[in-house]
Amino acid sequence: MLMKAGVVRGVNDIRYEDIEKPVPKKGEVLIKVKATGICGSDIPRVLNGAVHNFPIVLGHEFSGIIDELGEGVQGLTVGKRATAVPLVPCFECEDCQKGNFSLCKHYSFIGSRVNGAFAEYVCVPARNVVEFDDSVSFELGAMFEPSTVALHGVYLNDYRGGKDVAVLGYGTIGYFTAQWAKILGARSVTVFDISDERLALAKESGADHCINTLKEGFQEEAMALTGGRGFSYIFETAGNEVTEKLSFALASNKAHICFIGTPTKSVTFTREQMELINRKEFILTGSWMSYSAPFPGEEWKMTAEYFGNGILKLKDSLIYKQYPLKDIKQAFAEYETPGKVKGKILIRSGD
Repeated sequence: MLMKAGVVRGVNDIRYEDIEKPVPKKGEVLIKVKATGICGSDIPRVLNGAVHNFPIVLGHEFSGIIDELGEGVQGLTVGKRATAVPLVPCFECEDCQKGNFSLCKHYSFIGSRVNGAFAEYVCVPARNVVEFDDSVSFELGAMFEPSTVALHGVYLNDYRGGKDVAVLGYGTIGYFTAQWAKILGARSVTVFDISDERLALAKESGADHCINTLKEGFQEEAMALTGGRGFSYIFETAGNEVTEKLSFALASNKAHICFIGTPTKSVTFTREQMELINRKEFILTGSWMSYSAPFPGEEWKMTAEYFGNGILKLKDSLIYKQYPLKDIKQAFAEYETPGKVKGKILIRSGD
């Protein structure tokens, strides 16, 4: 049988076409896809051909309905709403044995190394499936992966409530990082961005303070919010040289700084900037993906619970546009103009 999919055939060549509908093997689950987010990592894969192989169906931030269970699958229900963990670790290497699945060197990845969810159906390992409540929309279900990326960064930093938190960059990951920091008991959350529109969304979503870094004197304003001490936790989510350097300046003594954003260019720090590591004795941590033991981890369990109880929210304005699967080429064309897309684009299937 055939199904429709958005297939990357070459550089900036994604086509809506028929491909073979996957059939779940032993231990696999077939999901009928409803919504899939375009991740920042998908953009160079399509526009610049930065894929592992052609042809490939991308898409790893998705939700849908369990359609069919492969042989031996138990504990899951046909007809239930679900998302799936895109990482498929080997479970055998030293890192996997320690529960550090994000660091597995022998992994596969749904929507990158194997076909993903820019399609009507996708097959995934049963242990990767995360069911969620019927009250959770498919749009929200497609946000599981970015939410877990944010929460993973928070967990890696010995996070404790009652402290001042800074979130640098307010894209999708920054949006969820700020929410998790607040949910887990931050004394205050301050969001930094260059867009007044995004800062307005941050304020609407519960941030205590919002600061535009293009504004003269913004750094003094920020430090004043903490009584001059600086921020105890800083989460850099943009992968940008400016915000990476800013995190050092805003850090309090003994702070935790986490780089969640993935850099796209080389970064050079001055001697004075690097000396702040010594003088402030802060801890600098990198964060990669969103998994912990037992697989897939507390990040996914917490996201399902807090989406389900409505405490973790999705504002409509975070979604820039929604396109039907047949218009997937047009959706990616939006990214050809830098800075045009303000928020997340979702691809809808089967509506």
